[in-house]
Amino acid sequence: MSQTPVFRSMVALGDSFTEGMCDSVLPNGHYRGWADRVAERLAAELAATEPGAEFRYANLAVRGKLIGQIAAEQGDAAVALDGELVTLAGGLNDVMRPGCDLDHVERTLGGLAERLAAGADRLVMFYSVDPSRRMRSSARIMPQTLRLKRFVGELGKRENITVVDLFHVPAFDDARMWAEDRLHFSAEGHRRVAEGVLQALGYPPAFDWREPLPPAPPIPRAVKLRADLRWLRVHVLPWIGRRLTGKSSGDGRLAKRPTLERYPA
Repeated sequence: MSQTPVFRSMVALGDSFTEGMCDSVLPNGHYRGWADRVAERLAAELAATEPGAEFRYANLAVRGKLIGQIAAEQGDAAVALDGELVTLAGGLNDVMRPGCDLDHVERTLGGLAERLAAGADRLVMFYSVDPSRRMRSSARIMPQTLRLKRFVGELGKRENITVVDLFHVPAFDDARMWAEDRLHFSAEGHRRVAEGVLQALGYPPAFDWREPLPPAPPIPRAVKLRADLRWLRVHVLPWIGRRLTGKSSGDGRLAKRPTLERYPA
């Protein structure tokens, strides 16, 4: 019987997914997110195993970042922090943009993963959620999505890299797993991703993170139409505007936890 791992530090890299966008907002104004939820459980496990031990956590992720930016802006810092557990998610923002250079994405993601895995006890990566049943425009990005999935799978063959499979979880098709912008997880989505990470690391299940939610009541057509129009106005048009002007939602934004600090404080 394998022993439950104990980690004393965690460093998270990536984009809005790892920053925690659209989860509940903390008193300091930052989103909570699945990575914070994982850190909470790891801190509790360490405290139970070694009373008085200090768990430390850094989250370098910033919304909107492409894989090249993640590698350039977060890679050196993450290596220097020398966390025992490191998580890396990136490349999906690249895939969603027309003309994505998948060769560049694979080279950059692979190089960063190798650097991080060389110094970490455990590196966690992800298969992204399958967009084919949820996004009408997913046909354009599916070939790149599947290729990136295969590439991450190859990286996951390394002894100290764990891949969390979000792709084959139909529960994520449920609209309630997603925020109003339909791009980022809701609090429930983040809760399930955190549990998926913890179980992949070998922690006892707290609940079945793959289980579908109870059936939702039908939404009247008029209500759905109003929601669709609001989504277009509030989320889609600004996103298109940023693409046309070369701007990013992460421009000028700093990481919410740039150094390894005691967690919870």
